[in-house]
Amino acid sequence: MTALSLAGTYRREVKASLTRIHENVHDWEHFPALHASSFAACQLLDTDSRGWRVRFIPQPGDPEAAQIIKLDMAPDGLSYKVTTEAGPGARSEIRVSLTPRAEHHVSVEVQYHIPESDPARLALIGAGFVQIYETLWDEDEAMMHAREAALAPKPKITPPARLDLGPESLVLPHMFDWGHRRFRLVRSQGQLIAHAATCPHWLAPLDDTAVENGCITCPWHGYRFNIHTGESADGRTLRLPPAPRIHVEQGRIIACA
Repeated sequence: MTALSLAGTYRREVKASLTRIHENVHDWEHFPALHASSFAACQLLDTDSRGWRVRFIPQPGDPEAAQIIKLDMAPDGLSYKVTTEAGPGARSEIRVSLTPRAEHHVSVEVQYHIPESDPARLALIGAGFVQIYETLWDEDEAMMHAREAALAPKPKITPPARLDLGPESLVLPHMFDWGHRRFRLVRSQGQLIAHAATCPHWLAPLDDTAVENGCITCPWHGYRFNIHTGESADGRTLRLPPAPRIHVEQGRIIACA
């Protein structure tokens, strides 16, 4: 059996707390949505306090290319290992070290070890690994920043009885605040509709999500919601926070309770 060799190392200074990084690492569910260019689907096989085992299907979505991958977080939370147990790249290991520098600053070192001994192939595979991980961490860090901001305490503000959003010719979509929540005004199925601009699951921003057949999809985990009813459109129990009603009065778009 070929011994594992170091193919590549990726280092990054992440401007996020160790708590957010731990949360992100344990969150297997975000891969096909947040990292849609790399992953087509995933299925949880097992989970415990130290990690998970997941069946991943990489892009472009060929089930024959599926991998079973296991995460194992060290008890001190300062390192973890991701092992490919089956499928392409079987026996490879991604070993990650986390070094906190400040409350929102963690140094990350990622090493990719694979069952390969040829120096030329190691260099080629390692270069590809570093490029992929740069993209994955870009996407992950953006999510961590947005989640940290969304979790920050906000003052409770009582919404007004009615709010003039602008003329009927208002360019859509249009963002507006209603009380302490953010909403988006769109036109869907011939109607002006307001919907919550934050996903109730992990507080992902829904500002730029496309409306398709009256539904929107969360960019972080792929949860879908019907904006006309607020209900889940994929069988989950979550629903969007209630939105103000929208109507037109004398050429003005009005939001009201």
